[in-house]
This record gives sequence, C-alpha cells and structure tokens, in this order.
Amino acid sequence: MSQTQQDLQLKVWKELAISKQMLMRAATDALKLDPECTQEELKEALGGALEKIARADTDLFNAKEEAKVAITALEKKVAATEERLSIAQKAAAEAKAALEDAVQQMANQRAAAARELQKVKDRLIERDKALKAINTALNDTPENILKKVNRLKKEKQEEADARRQIESALNTLRTEKRQQDQKSADALRNGTTLVSRYRDLHALSLKLHEQLQPLVEDAKSLPEIPELDTELLEAIEQPSDSNSKRAAR
Repeated sequence: MSQTQQDLQLKVWKELAISKQMLMRAATDALKLDPECTQEELKEALGGALEKIARADTDLFNAKEEAKVAITALEKKVAATEERLSIAQKAAAEAKAALEDAVQQMANQRAAAARELQKVKDRLIERDKALKAINTALNDTPENILKKVNRLKKEKQEEADARRQIESALNTLRTEKRQQDQKSADALRNGTTLVSRYRDLHALSLKLHEQLQPLVEDAKSLPEIPELDTELLEAIEQPSDSNSKRAAR
C-alpha cells in the first residue's frame, strides 16, 4: 500500500471518529446526559426516549379516536336540536295562524250579532209605531187592548229569544277565545323551553369544539358550529314583540 493511500485511509478514519463523537454528543445533549457517559447509559437513555415516543404516539391515536367519537355525538345533538327547533317554529306558526283566524271569526260574529240586534231594535220600533196607529184607530176598546197585550207579549217573547240567541253567540265566542288563548300560551311556553335548551346546547357545542381543537391534527377539519339566529329565537320567545318590531320597520 502506498503512502498516499495510507494517508487517505487515516484521514477517512479520523473523519468517521469525529462524526461518531459529534453524533454521540448531540444524542447526550438531547437526552440531557453527561457527555462522558458510557455506551450502556446512552443505549438505556435512547431506549427510554423511544418508549416515551411510542407512548406519545399511542396517546395521540387514542385522543384522535376520542375526538372522533365526541364530534359524532356533537353532530347528532346539533341535528336533534335543529329538528326540535323546526318543530317548535312550525307549532308557533300554526298557533299564530289559528289565533289570527279565531280573532277574525270573532270580529265577523260580533259584527253579525250587532246587525241582528239592530234588526230586532228596528222591528220593535216598527211594531211600536204600528201599535200606536192601531190604538188610535180603534180608540182602545177592551178587545183591542187585549189584542195589543197579546201582541206585546209575543213581541217581548221574540225580543227575549233574540237576545238569548245573541248572548249564546257571544258566550260561544268568549269560550273559543279563551281556548285559543290557552293554545297560544302553551305553544309559546313550549317554544320558549326549546329555545332555552337550544341556547344551552349551542353553548356546550362551542365549549366542546374549543376543547377538541388541540386534540386533532387539523382544527379546521372539525365541523363549524352554526351561529345562533337570535332574531328567530326572540321571535319564538316573544312573538308579539317580534311582530311589533317588524311593523315598526
């Protein structure tokens, strides 16, 4: 072997030794070991570090699986709440339509009752005029007086019957109005309860979403929590206030 080859081989061995020392120094620094530690101590420290990495990988995998389960449960809760909210909105709309229809029916029936009462009054006036004319023509003979008395009794009976009919119609209207008010109150109470539960679930969903973000690799992969439609929720809780605000606008 020539001197040049020997020099080259010696140079390569020196570089390998230096590289090995640099690697061992970097490993001891990373593992916070004494640079003069033995190979066994370095090997044991590397084994412990590898075990920690393996446990960390396992914990990360378990956290991802738990996050997937939590996301699925959250999506189911949101879907169920949206369904209940839709039902509450439909019930509130139906109750409002029924109330408006009942109010219109009451107004129509009151107008009809007022017209009937006015007709009865008009008939009484006409009969009174006719009775006066008859009295004048017949000079109030006993027979005429008896006839007039009978007619008056009949007219009073008809008037009483007409009044009873009107009163019965008004009582029916009052009963229907109370029933409709009760239905509207029940619908409003149910809608308020659902809105309260929806607000609580939305707050819980936001909290869970925030807690899940550090547990997943990509926080953007989590489903977005829809914003609360406060105007719609307020319309369900206080329909009368909501209607007045829209009318003002």
